[in-house]
Amino acid sequence: MISVKSKSELEKMRRICTVTANALHFGGQSIRDGMTTHELDKIIHDYIVQHGANPCLVGYAGFPASSCISINDQLIHGIPSKKVRIKEGDIVSVDVSAEMDGFHGDTAFTFACGKISKEAEQLLKVTNESLYKGIEQAVPGNRIGDIGHAVEEYCTAYGYSVCKKYIGHGIGRKLHEDPEVPNYGKSGHGPRIVAGMTFCIEPMINAVGEDVRVLPDGWTVVTKSGSLAAHFEHTVAITPDGPVILTKPTL
Repeated sequence: MISVKSKSELEKMRRICTVTANALHFGGQSIRDGMTTHELDKIIHDYIVQHGANPCLVGYAGFPASSCISINDQLIHGIPSKKVRIKEGDIVSVDVSAEMDGFHGDTAFTFACGKISKEAEQLLKVTNESLYKGIEQAVPGNRIGDIGHAVEEYCTAYGYSVCKKYIGHGIGRKLHEDPEVPNYGKSGHGPRIVAGMTFCIEPMINAVGEDVRVLPDGWTVVTKSGSLAAHFEHTVAITPDGPVILTKPTL
């Protein structure tokens, strides 16, 4: 069942989403050549806790850290490690979720570590732009399929592939709620979008081919082609006047 949030619930969503967004971008600003993904995760963890929120990914379905950190051909769900070091030229996808006052925020961004290749630059640019193409369709009266169609159409025009195995989702009292929000689909199909809905739009885009596989750690998702992958995500609230991005950083 898709939940519709009240004004007071949306205000709680706004507060936790701001903390989540700031934690993500505070961590992103710290990314440097030679740091471990564990160090980056600790920075994010500490920011969340210091601002009165709970890093809810810890223990979520057994996940062992406060953020998912995925490098280069890793699309999503990378486990932070003391053994994995970020290098100059890497692209680093960081996915952060947090909870406060009974509500959740969820956001992701793919950062560049120093100077990256032109190939990587374009993938990041297009994937991020596709997120906003999807958000533009999140207006009352439209359908969820309009969002996915906009994302897919934009990315495939550049020769990229949408990973169809993983999708966006509703969010609120639970981290994952209805509706499912795919990054592909047909315009005019799917649940109707109404004011008060809150959900996450999160393009997960591969440079080559849509196929992925999960590494033996049971979490890290990589492209089967070995190509680069990017992930961007915002939590949005639907208002009578259109979508409002709740996970805009204020740092």
